[in-house]
Amino acid sequence: MKQQSVTSNLPTGQAGKQPGTSKDTYLHHEEHLKSSDLITDVVIGMSDGLTVPFALAAGLSGAVSSTGIIVIAGIAEICAGSIAMGLGGYLAGKTEQDHYSSEVKREFYEVDNLRDREIAETKEFFANIGLSEELQEQATQEIAKDKKQWVDFMMKYELGLDKPDPKRATKSAMNIGLSYIVGGLVPLSPYFFVDQPVTGLKISAIVTLICLFVFGWFKSRVTGVNAWGGALRVMLIGAVAAAAAFGVAKIFQR
Repeated sequence: MKQQSVTSNLPTGQAGKQPGTSKDTYLHHEEHLKSSDLITDVVIGMSDGLTVPFALAAGLSGAVSSTGIIVIAGIAEICAGSIAMGLGGYLAGKTEQDHYSSEVKREFYEVDNLRDREIAETKEFFANIGLSEELQEQATQEIAKDKKQWVDFMMKYELGLDKPDPKRATKSAMNIGLSYIVGGLVPLSPYFFVDQPVTGLKISAIVTLICLFVFGWFKSRVTGVNAWGGALRVMLIGAVAAAAAFGVAKIFQR
């Protein structure tokens, strides 16, 4: 019965691999992390994709007389921007993996060479979640029997680190890069169908600001902030960036 008391107080997923519960919880946690990562990548890519090419096209609209130049410059910017953003996402993912790997090596070293300290830290964790002295000792000894399980436990509950998806860096690069391209084509697309840059700018502004508002609304809903306030904030940022670019172009054109 005492062993049952110990496992019942362990964090989810560490309590003896209970059938139908810990596995389901783990899979649900993994799906939640993947969904969160995807949302984060799309938000990063779409935010810049909608804003930067919009500002570029607006600036060129105030300086050139041909939509062809705007289209060529816009496509070049989208290509360069998507590659740069995707590379940034890839490097961020690789940095996360490298950091996790270095921390795992450090924890294995401490388990092998600083065992008493690691035992004290493990008991401290159980004390902080309300286990009695006797249960702290039992739970610590149970976890310490398996070195890998012990290291995994310390990584998650001492350092607060989840094992990253080994494909995360590549997925992040693809998600951010493609989102940037999709976002960038929105403000640029009107220039494909008109001859006058100012006409293209007017259509682009309407379409892009609507898209920014919708994007900001969904982004705010996902992140749990006020949806209407978030939508207006995202839309205004895009509008200010485009207006600034257009104004600077007009000033230097003189």
